[in-house]
Amino acid sequence: MTAVSVRDLELPKFSDAVADRDEMLQQLREAREQHWLAKAPMGYIIVRYEDVVATLRDQRFHSASASGPPMPGDTDGYLQKLPKSIVASEGDAHTRLRRLVSPAFTPKAADALRPFMRDTLNRLIDPLSERGRGELFADICVPYPVQVICELLGAPGEDWQLFSDWATDVFRKYDGNLERDLPLIKRAHEELGVYVRAMIDERRQAPRRDLLSQLIAAEEQGDRLTNAELVTMVETILTAGTDTTRNQLGSCIAILTEHPEQWKLLGEHPELAPQAVEECMRYVGSLRGTLRLASEDIVYRDVLFPQGTLVFTSAVGANMDPEMWELPETFDITKKRDTPQLTFAWGIHFCLGASLARAELQEALVLLSRRMPDLGTDAPVEWKPSRVGIWGPSKLPLHFRPDVP
Repeated sequence: MTAVSVRDLELPKFSDAVADRDEMLQQLREAREQHWLAKAPMGYIIVRYEDVVATLRDQRFHSASASGPPMPGDTDGYLQKLPKSIVASEGDAHTRLRRLVSPAFTPKAADALRPFMRDTLNRLIDPLSERGRGELFADICVPYPVQVICELLGAPGEDWQLFSDWATDVFRKYDGNLERDLPLIKRAHEELGVYVRAMIDERRQAPRRDLLSQLIAAEEQGDRLTNAELVTMVETILTAGTDTTRNQLGSCIAILTEHPEQWKLLGEHPELAPQAVEECMRYVGSLRGTLRLASEDIVYRDVLFPQGTLVFTSAVGANMDPEMWELPETFDITKKRDTPQLTFAWGIHFCLGASLARAELQEALVLLSRRMPDLGTDAPVEWKPSRVGIWGPSKLPLHFRPDVP
């Protein structure tokens, strides 16, 4: 059978100007019933699980963050001129970076940080526990993961606010308003780069037992990370490990406030935490998909994707695919699901820090559900605009029955 160009297909239309998550799910549901592809303003959206996985496995589809056209508003191509991170690298370059740094991101390495995670959480919860209420996104979700990243890298704990602000500004590049935000993005990159280079110089002189020292020492068959690669790797770890986790934690808490019986169950049975994290990430993931670029003409399922075609692999659509999940739109942390959720992506770009993020989320949900029983909202949860790249709640005004650690 001759392949048909994707441009010649009659496909369901998908608007990226959706108002909220429910509207997005409805569009995905309607699109999935018609085809495994939908047409969107920026290109095409893959809406079914098996096709998302196949696309993410296909190394001819490259990360669009470095290979795609300049983002609207990036008038001088600043973002495309930045050194390629591991997220944007492909082929042998990506394999090399992953080989050198992956030993530092094992489940064992993440578990070693769990006592620090618990200490940090208890310190953040204590002042809220006295009054039985708080704005949990600002009070817990924002400061928690960035302090873990500071501990991981060996940065002074008191600098967490600096790192948090830099991560926020760097990720503005995905928020669809570069004309306004590009000066903030440039300043964050520059300030962060100066800070990280100073840390690297210090560790070369006096190594410590931290991730940065491990990355400097990482070697395989005489191969080491260059200074520029070290700077880019640390920046990636900081920004990705901060913004995604705080938004995912906020999303977990928000959805659990809608299911108080499951919040109570989690507080009574902490062994449910790993399952709860996976179900939360499936049901309301902070990373809703990834943008890929056809690096050459690609034929998949008798459809030709010409070189340069932009394709969005929808984790939201995949995680709600009824062909893969029983009752996908039912949230249930007690239900063991055998199908992996795709919020961490798949293939060579599967999230490098997945073990760390899982550990952070598990520890947070256990402690929060135990120390904040009878959790409820003081006002409706406010969510970020639908087009924001890393998505989650912007405000979580909640009350609970105070408890003691």
